[in-house]
This record gives sequence, structure tokens and C-alpha cells, in this order.
Amino acid sequence: MTTLPTTIDAGSASLSGNRARTVAAPDKPAPAVSAKTWVAVFGATLGAFMAVLNIQIVNASLADIQGAIGAGIDDGGWISTSYLIAEIIVIPLSGWLAQVFSIRIYLLTNAILFLVFSAACALAQDLPQMIVLRAIQGFTGGVLIPMAFTLIITLLPKAKQSVGLALFAVSATFAPAIGPTIGGYLTENWGWQYIFYVNLAPGALMVGMLWFSLESKPMKLSLLREGDWQGIVTMAIGLAALQTVLEEGNKDDWFGSPFIVRLSVIAVIALALFFWIELTSKKPLLNLRLLARRNFGFGVLANFLMGVALYGSVFILPQYLSRIQGYNSEQIGMVLAWTGLPQLVLIPLVPRLMRRFDPRLVIGIGFALFAASNFMNIYMTTDYGSDQLFWPNVVRAVGQALAFAPLSAVATSGIEAENAGSASGLFNMMRNLGGAVGIAVLQTLLTKREQYHSNVLMQSVSLFEQATRTRIEQLTQYFINHGVADHAAATHRAIVAIGQVVQKQAFILAFSDTFYLLGAALIVALIATLLLKKPDHLESGGAH
Repeated sequence: MTTLPTTIDAGSASLSGNRARTVAAPDKPAPAVSAKTWVAVFGATLGAFMAVLNIQIVNASLADIQGAIGAGIDDGGWISTSYLIAEIIVIPLSGWLAQVFSIRIYLLTNAILFLVFSAACALAQDLPQMIVLRAIQGFTGGVLIPMAFTLIITLLPKAKQSVGLALFAVSATFAPAIGPTIGGYLTENWGWQYIFYVNLAPGALMVGMLWFSLESKPMKLSLLREGDWQGIVTMAIGLAALQTVLEEGNKDDWFGSPFIVRLSVIAVIALALFFWIELTSKKPLLNLRLLARRNFGFGVLANFLMGVALYGSVFILPQYLSRIQGYNSEQIGMVLAWTGLPQLVLIPLVPRLMRRFDPRLVIGIGFALFAASNFMNIYMTTDYGSDQLFWPNVVRAVGQALAFAPLSAVATSGIEAENAGSASGLFNMMRNLGGAVGIAVLQTLLTKREQYHSNVLMQSVSLFEQATRTRIEQLTQYFINHGVADHAAATHRAIVAIGQVVQKQAFILAFSDTFYLLGAALIVALIATLLLKKPDHLESGGAH
């Protein structure tokens, strides 16, 4: 079969020493991949890893950052939101911008700026500074994610794409899992500034690798005049409004807030216009018609749901461990490490599994295990801590490692070089958007289900019940024996203590419900993978 050329039309990457690959007979070995190509792939995937890592590594230390720069709990959330908004906007733009500025200039410039603004974030003095710096960091970091994906599916022959996608899986699934571990350790032992400084050493290596491996190509600034500016503007406005709604909705009581209502209307109108423009434009920013292809469409759906569960579980577990078990950021990181560390062992083995078995089978097993890991957490109790979470986290790690790379390979197989930028932008944007939707839904579900369970439990905790009165008397006597002289004050403390116990139990039940929802989402993803078709030219995961 004809493999994708190494020189990437319409803004895709090209490397020195590589020429367009010719048609090879099926019985001939796959064309060799030059060392420079692998250096480019390693450098780009390292950049994608750091870009994704900087979402979770900051979230793990958000309370410390808020305290240091004088930000309130509500306003401090914009430290993460600004990064996410900028990242989700630039991901679908990157394919076109790489055409304009050339892959070398575009990728190297953003890689260097990412490091500069990472260091600048550590020096921020107040909240406005931090928000602006994080937004620019997110914009430059967001470039690194789709460009790494694009390099893999365009520079590597089919026989080697599974290896490249396994490398990319380290950034897509391992980075979110290990982020809280690194962030918690650095914050507790070195200070929150080091969660930004930690980018500098690997970032310098990334820049060096890209500088060495990427070939200089002329810029095509004339493309700026031909750009799909209507699509760009409507997409940017729509995604920014949608991301803000998802991040702030639960806090502002969703549609009870005029601010959220206005933003929701803006998001719906802008995104509807964007879809219409892209489907009618002669030179669209994104080729949305790719979604009509069976494998890419169902692959994007499964990837969206993977984002829901991937980012949702990394969001909900620290919430549970902090609120219910009282763990600090470093302890939380150690628990979540077991959703990441096994992936380092498993991900290198995935390409071999894809050659040995039908990739769709590997994807299905991965999603089944990922779903099972969430269902293992639906019966939590007050004693459910790090020991009880160990095996669910290991199963989750195995499932994530098995699902991502084969899903990426099957979804993007057959994508032409001229559509590589659109495919990369859509695939990666939808995973991040899935994460934003998942976190928003989980926040709301946690709040609503806690209220529901509290109401149900309080029906059994009534003053008309003898067991309740007996417990109040016991606690009252306890507080009197521990220095509360006034009997009425002691009784009040006893009632408050019982209320806190009920609320804690209600939260545990609510957290269990969130894991049930994540498991259900992954079952839908599993069904979507059953509808994938094995591409004729993807034999055993891309054997030729």
C-alpha cells in the first residue's frame, strides 16, 4: 500500500534526509526510519507530555498557589481555567498555523515560549499576572500536543506508527495520572514555584532535539490572506465560552446565573456558525467531513469518552482523598502514582500486542478494564483509603495503556497527508473537551448526590429515634468531660457532630456515584469501539 509521504503538504512536518516514500510490495520490508525522524518524534512527544502534565501538576498545588498570590478559592480556579481555554483553542488551529509558519519555526517558537512562560508563572506576584501568564503558557503548550500527533501519523510508516502512538500515549494518559504525584512532591518539599521550574530541564532537551531534527522550510505568509478567519473567530469564541461555562457552571449554579446563561447562548450560536462555515467553506480550518468516516467518527467519540473518564478520575480521586481521608497533596500524589507507573511498563508492549492481535480487541479489553476499575470504587466506606484504591488504580492504568494507542491507530488509519492537521486537531481537541465536560458533570453530580444522600440519611437520624437520642446523650457527656461546662453548648456540639458524620457519609456515597457514572461512560466507549472497522491496509496493527 502507499504510505504517507514524509514531506507534509499543507503545513505538515518534514525532516531533512527524508523523501516521499514510494509504493512498496507487500512482501518487502517497511522502509527504514531515519534517526532524525525518531529524534523529531521523541522531541515532539516530550513536549506534548509537558503540556499535558502542566494541567494536573498545577491542579495538585492550586491551594498553595492561591495562598501565595492572594487569590480567593473561587477566583483562583482561573489559574487552571485560563490555561485550559487557551490550550483548547490553539489545538485545532495548529495544523493551519504550521502551514503558514512552517513546522520548524512554529514548533520551535512555541516550545521556547512555553519554557519562558513556565518560568514566568513561578515569578507571578498576583492573580491577574498569573492568569495572563498561564493563558499564554497554555496557548504555547497547546501547540505541542497536536503537532506531536501530526508528526507521528505523517512521518512514520504504518509499520512504525504503533510505536510512535505508544510514545504519544505517555503524554495522553500517563501525564495526567502522574501529574498530581510530581506536583504534590515538589510543593511539599520544594515549594509551588518548582512545579513551573521543573519544565526547564526536559524542555531544553526538547528544544535541542527539535532544533537538530526538523528541516528548515520557507514560511507561507500568503496563506494568512486565504485563512478561514470566520471559522477561526467563531471557533475561538465558541470554545472559550463553552470552556468557561464548564469550568464555572457548578460554582455559579449553572443556569441560575445570568453570566452562565449568556455565555451558554454565545457558545451555542458561535459553535453552530463554526460548523456551518466549516461545512460550506472551500478552504475550511478543519475538515469536519472526516467525522463522517466510520473509524474516525467512532474513534473520536470513544476518545471523547476516554477524556471524560481520564480527566474525570484524576479530578475526583484527589477530591475524595482530600475531603474524606484528609490526605495532603504529596499523599494524594502517591496514591495516584499507581494509575501512572504501571503504564510505563505496559505502553512499550502495546505495539507488540497490536501486531499480534486485532487492535480493536486490544482497545475493547482496555476500555473494559478501565470501566471495571471505576466500578470497583462504587461501594466506598469511611475506611476506603490508599490500600483499597491500589488495585482499582492498577487496573485503571492497564486499561488506559491498552486503549489509547490502538484507538489512535485505528481512528487515524487511512487519513491522507493533507487531512493530517485536521485529524490531529479534532482528535486531540475532543479528548480535552471530554475532560472539561466530564469534570463539569462530576462536580454537579457530586453536589446533587450529596444533597440527595443527606436527605435520605437524615430521615433515619431523627430525634424520635431512640438510637439518635442515645447517641446525642453520649456525645454530650463526652464534650462535658472534655471541658464544655454548659450542658446546652455540649448538646449543640453533639448535634453538630452527628450532622458532620451524616454529611461525610453522604459525600462518600456521592463519590461512589461519580465512579459509577465514569464506568457507564466507558461502557459507551466500548460499544463505540465495537463499531470500528479493521482497515484493509492495517494488518495486525500496521504491519505493513
